[in-house]
Amino acid sequence: MSAQPQEPRIQRRRAPIAITIGVVAVLVVAFFAFAGIYADVLWYDQLGFLSVLTTEWIARIVLFLIGFVAMALPVWGSIQIAYRSRPVYAKLNSQLDRYQEVFEPLRRLAMYGIPIVLGIFAGVSASTRWEGTLAWLNRTPFGTTDPQFGFDVGFYVFELPFYRSLVGFASAVVLLSLLLVIATNYLYGALRVSGREVVISKSARIQIAVTAGIYLLLQAVSIWLDQYATVTETGSLITGASYTDVNATIPGRGILAAIAAVVAVLFFITAIIGRWRLPLVGTALLVVSSLLIGSLYPWVIQRFQVDPSARSLEEPYIQRNIDLTRDAYGIADVEEIPFEAKTDAEQGALRADAATTASIRLMDPLVIGPAFQQLEQFRQYYQFPSALDVDRYEIDGASQDTVVAVRDVDLSGLGDAETWFNSHLVYTHGYGLVAAAGNQRSVDGQPVFLQSGIPSSGVLGDFQPRVYFGENSPAYSIVGAPKDAKPIELDYPSGSEGADQTQTTFEGDGGPKLDNAFTKLVYALKFQSEQIFLSDQVTTDSQILYDRDPVERVQKVAPYLRLDTDTYPSVVDGKVVWIVDGYTLSDQYPYSNKVSMSEAIADSETQAPTLAFDDVNYIRNSVKATVDAYDGTVTLYAWDEEDPILQTWQKVFPTTIEPMSKMSGDLMAHVRYPSDLFKVQREVLGRYHVTEAIPFYSREDAWTTPKDPTADTGSTLLQPPYYLTMQMPGQDEPSYSLYSTFIPEARGEQSRNVLRGYLAVDADAGATDGERADGYGKLRLLTLPEDDNVPGPGQVQAKFNSDPTVSQSLNLLKQGQSNVINGNLLTVPVGGGLLYVQPVYVESTGNTSYPLLQKVLVAFGDQIAFQDTLDLALDVLFGGDSGADAGDNEVDPGATPPPAEEGGEGEETPAAPSDEVQALLNQASQALKNKQAALAAGDWAAYGAA
Repeated sequence: MSAQPQEPRIQRRRAPIAITIGVVAVLVVAFFAFAGIYADVLWYDQLGFLSVLTTEWIARIVLFLIGFVAMALPVWGSIQIAYRSRPVYAKLNSQLDRYQEVFEPLRRLAMYGIPIVLGIFAGVSASTRWEGTLAWLNRTPFGTTDPQFGFDVGFYVFELPFYRSLVGFASAVVLLSLLLVIATNYLYGALRVSGREVVISKSARIQIAVTAGIYLLLQAVSIWLDQYATVTETGSLITGASYTDVNATIPGRGILAAIAAVVAVLFFITAIIGRWRLPLVGTALLVVSSLLIGSLYPWVIQRFQVDPSARSLEEPYIQRNIDLTRDAYGIADVEEIPFEAKTDAEQGALRADAATTASIRLMDPLVIGPAFQQLEQFRQYYQFPSALDVDRYEIDGASQDTVVAVRDVDLSGLGDAETWFNSHLVYTHGYGLVAAAGNQRSVDGQPVFLQSGIPSSGVLGDFQPRVYFGENSPAYSIVGAPKDAKPIELDYPSGSEGADQTQTTFEGDGGPKLDNAFTKLVYALKFQSEQIFLSDQVTTDSQILYDRDPVERVQKVAPYLRLDTDTYPSVVDGKVVWIVDGYTLSDQYPYSNKVSMSEAIADSETQAPTLAFDDVNYIRNSVKATVDAYDGTVTLYAWDEEDPILQTWQKVFPTTIEPMSKMSGDLMAHVRYPSDLFKVQREVLGRYHVTEAIPFYSREDAWTTPKDPTADTGSTLLQPPYYLTMQMPGQDEPSYSLYSTFIPEARGEQSRNVLRGYLAVDADAGATDGERADGYGKLRLLTLPEDDNVPGPGQVQAKFNSDPTVSQSLNLLKQGQSNVINGNLLTVPVGGGLLYVQPVYVESTGNTSYPLLQKVLVAFGDQIAFQDTLDLALDVLFGGDSGADAGDNEVDPGATPPPAEEGGEGEETPAAPSDEVQALLNQASQALKNKQAALAAGDWAAYGAA
């Protein structure tokens, strides 16, 4: 008998233990959450952008509270009113009795729990809309009105989306309240269904009728706002209100809004007089009206009035779409230049384009990455990206296009030495920027490096070569040490066998300081590494560097920007900086055609990214950002200071963006017109180069970007745009440019691969402090005549591949288990026509091999040439003397190439006689082809002439 009471005693002892364990678990989880929050505060504070984090947090918290209260309070109040006004002596059936018996013990929990749960969901949903809310609060007018309603464009970009989301949120609150009111009244007998009769108490009637009336009023407001949304919605023909929308949909929505408001009033009357017939009839009328006025009537107008005369009726609305689309994408001022392209390669034709010819880039940044790896990697713990970048530098007074990359650290190359100490304390940074001339090759086809080696040397001058912040930097590194401490960070190897190494200590301010035990503990938890807390090498002078990718850093401090997919390093003002282009976007610009940005920027160089906000119809390159490769400093510059969206965000974050006037001349010399913006613009210009409504409707002159001719067979990837220094018609001198080509849009399964357009933009911002060059951003579109069959990239590549002379030479190059790689096929407007240039590389199949530039293919019209250098190929192509020096004469590896001479007045090329012989051989080869073609066609006159 004495042993029986022990079980309750044991249970009483276990209860405090369970409570203690639960409290400890909650505290641990809370501390982990706090550690992440505190680490974010330290990161933003060190970078100088703490206001961005706090503004976002405050906005999210305030919106969460508003959303929580706006949902929980009405729902709770509705349930309380329904419960407190329930009939005391209601007659319930046995089933409801059972329901009440089950529900009554949980009633208090449900009456408070349901509003709280719904409030939490609503608060979380509201907090995600912090950007739209802050943009609405700080909205800036565009100064342009839409042609349908006469509202400022800012109404559609900032206000209408906010108002519609607000009405949608309120509708959800009222609808949930209405459903819970009905459920509560039914459960407690205020609402009963007896056969065909519905019995409802007075209090329930008033509450239900008033709630339903409020809901219908909100629907009236929603329908009224929907009529304005027609100018931003995409229809079957255009984005924006078409003839049917203007004459049927918009008036119909106004009528439906009025009907919904009247029905709402009928519900309010029912709350007073107690008769449900009028609101129920009104609701049925609203449903029927929505079908007739909202759907059937617009269909009738479209089917029987618009479709038979679509071109004439839709003309003014198509014109609106054309004009506002060109405005929204910044292509309204594109200069169209009719271009009668020559196709005959005449002797001396390039004399007037000598400067452009001397700048043609032969080094393909997508091909020569392995050459950088093999020639400039030096140690296994360094790496270069597979896709290099293109930049330009002024060398000896002349602009030189270059292929550039930073030598970053590669921890995977450490092998067995990849310990925590080495990975996070020793191998902390890359070293040096490597630059190769874009238009030069060495005697064996290697790149000619303008800046290279360890320590770094070359023509770019003295600069800070250490790269602590790069695209492939380690997840985190701990740097810095007391002044008298021995350096442990590997700077660079100084011995030929790697035995000697130079160490350094980071001296900048690049990350949060680990100057106390609490901060060490926070980061030990963040990175799940106890060594951060325990290591004796982590001192009060240590800093932790993380989130080191330049794109990631800019995105965190400017969450309102969409960033370009191609960031690139440049030597600016004595240091290596990453230059990042930022865009402000919208999908609510009235009458502007919407484009899938992920599809528009996808090509053979860029994979289609997964974007949360994809469809856009307004874009501006509003911000140029830089990230210091040494200390990670992020600087945002307002590049398009007239952009209303940027002005709005400058009000939200007033201290984070510097004016363009703060940009140095050296930085201005390296910023460029961004490629993603150009890709979106060329996508739009494929159709919207047509500026008149009638031909636009017929799509008789629609263009598309050609497929990349160097991609694998069957690939649908587009040819990317290319940066080149060249002189377009209408320009006084060559400038750094970005170009792309157009061919006719496909009809059926295949498109004619002939050129119809050539789009180029002046990408050179000049070199003046805080002042952008006048020509920067100028778009020029060469339009070729319909009857001018200038071959497109696909045709030219096919001609290269099928030419017997070229094939024979390529077969010789492939001997010895070598691969032949076709470089980028460039198109350059010179000699009154369009010149195609393609470098050809040879790579052996060994593990340590890399591509070597061995040949150059050129084409002009229907004629091609294939030589060891571009200079020789152009001379052969243009009758033995092109009239210009291409500047790619073979040089010794590592030598700095001399600046190209304009005009081609230098010494004669010793190989000139052989060029003339080659030109004659090419003519003979063409004659043989003509003879065979005439024979096959049975044209004996042409056969005899050939």
